Parts: sequence; C-alpha cells; structure tokens
Amino acid sequence: MPTSPALRSPEHEPAGLALATGVDATGDTTAAASSGPLAAEDVARFHRDGFVLVRGFYDRERDIAPIQRAARAVIGLVRARHGLPATGRGPASPETFDEEYLELLGRNRAWAGEVYDAVKQIPAFVRLVADARHEAVFRQLRGDGAIPGLAAGGHGIRIDNPGEERYRADWHQEYHGQLRSPDGITFWTSLVSVTDEMGPVRFCVGSHARGFLRVHARDPHNPDKTGAYGLVLEHRDLEIAGYPQVAPLAEPGDLMLIDFAVLHSSGFNRGRRARWSLQTRYFNFAHPTGVRIGWCGSFAAGQDFGRVHPELVVPEVPSGSDAESARGGAP
Repeated sequence: MPTSPALRSPEHEPAGLALATGVDATGDTTAAASSGPLAAEDVARFHRDGFVLVRGFYDRERDIAPIQRAARAVIGLVRARHGLPATGRGPASPETFDEEYLELLGRNRAWAGEVYDAVKQIPAFVRLVADARHEAVFRQLRGDGAIPGLAAGGHGIRIDNPGEERYRADWHQEYHGQLRSPDGITFWTSLVSVTDEMGPVRFCVGSHARGFLRVHARDPHNPDKTGAYGLVLEHRDLEIAGYPQVAPLAEPGDLMLIDFAVLHSSGFNRGRRARWSLQTRYFNFAHPTGVRIGWCGSFAAGQDFGRVHPELVVPEVPSGSDAESARGGAP
C-alpha cells in the first residue's frame, strides 16, 4: 500500500504527532480505564478501534428532547418569517420534531440554511456541548495529564439532507479540518434514529494507529467542495481498502467517541428524512504539537491548513498549461 514515508517512521514524524493517539506520556491505559463515566470495555474498544459507540450515554428526556423541541420551534419561526402558515401539528417528538424541515428545503434551499445556522444557537445544545461529563470522558481516555480544551468553532448541529453530495464529508481524519491539537476526540450523537438508508458514519476500524495521512488540498472530481470538504486523502482508495469498515446505527442519546486520527466518512443519505447529528470536539492542551501551533483552528477559523502542516499536504502538480507557461511555452 502506498504511504507517505515521512509520516510513518518515528524518526521522521513531525514533532509531537507521534503522540497523537497516546493516552499519556507512558501510553498506559490501565489506570484511565478503571475510573470515569465509561465502562472499561468501552475504553478498551476506543483505543483498539479508534472509536466507540456508547449506548444511552445521554438522558433522552433531559439532554436530547430540549434540543429537539427548540429545533422544531426554530423551524416554525423560519416558516412564519417567510409567510408560510402554521401547521398546527402536535408537540415535538423524536419522530416528528423536523417534519416541516423538508418542506422548507423543497421550497427554498436558503430557508433550510437559515434553520441550519440558527439551531447551533439553541441553549440546550450549548449546555450539552460544555457538559462536565465530556471532560471526565476525555481524561478517562487520555489520562490524568491531559488538559481538556473545547474547540471554538468545533461544535455544531449537522443536517445531512437526502440526496445531497456537496456537504457530505468524504473519508477524512478530524485533525485536518479542526487542528487545535492532534490529541483530540469528537463527541457525536444523533437527534434522530439513524437507519442504513440515511447514510450512517462509516469507520475504518483501527486506522488511527497509522497516524495522520497526507491530503490533497482540492478535490478535482468535486470542485464545488471547499475548505475541509475539499480535502482528499492521498491514495485514498488504497488506504481505506486496508481496513474492515463498520457503520454503526445510532439512536438519540447514544454517544459516539471518535479519535481525531481514525479514518471515517459520512454516508450518502438515500432516505426520506434529514440526518440530524450533534458534534463537539475536545482536544488536549498539553499535547506538544498543540502547544507549538498555539492551538489554532483550521478552516472554520480562517486558517490555511497547509501553512500549519505543510508536511501533511501533497504538493500540487502543475496542470499542462501551467507547466508550459513555466517553461516559457504557450500560455
């Protein structure tokens, strides 16, 4: 399998990146597994696979339902803002809170975008983002020496619409799109019952152990994808072919913990309902690379990933016309 040799051997690995998947300076996970919100088997599975799905971590009525109810209210307000009549439907539930959203999407894509921007500001969601249990989980997985940080701009509510490709996340590692620190964990949960047709998140099991891969800065096959969505893994198809893949189905209240280095992708939503999910990213302030880069953010913070980690970006090959111009040929 082709790889990027400079990123594979410890003597050539960029400073600090070798520790990205370590629990602490010694790599000992035994003490961490014995205390904290997670069961020992979940801790072991996370370190082995690079991710773990913890069933029923959140209380559906206390933690999730307030977000669903507020999302329904926001959808109603956007409808009213654009002169659409109220439907008079019943109270929000996990099965119905977003039932008017697809109508908005069908009428005007920009109206659905207003919902997408607004729901990130729901207080119940922000409270969950900074839940103290997240810090306890992070320390349990990364060791007592870890100093948890909450990535600014690294939390949000995704709405993956049926049949859309532009904002679907292809195979990637979280660090390229987030930065802050290579020692990071994404906390992911769903607001809906995820089915196979809705395109659940797919993982390459154990791929985090290889470290961080180089990326192409642009996707030539999807030029409308920009920022983190436009990154393409070097030798993507060969890289993902080397691992077994799984796509766990989640329910509201389940928690997926995702190592910043594990390869994963969003599935294509072939269903009739949008896939609503919550993401929160925590990182380790104490990681050497995080300290070196000043915990800066990536694309969402206006940062050029290639300037921070040029060793993780594949150099661009000039097109034929560019090459001719460089040689003094025809423009």
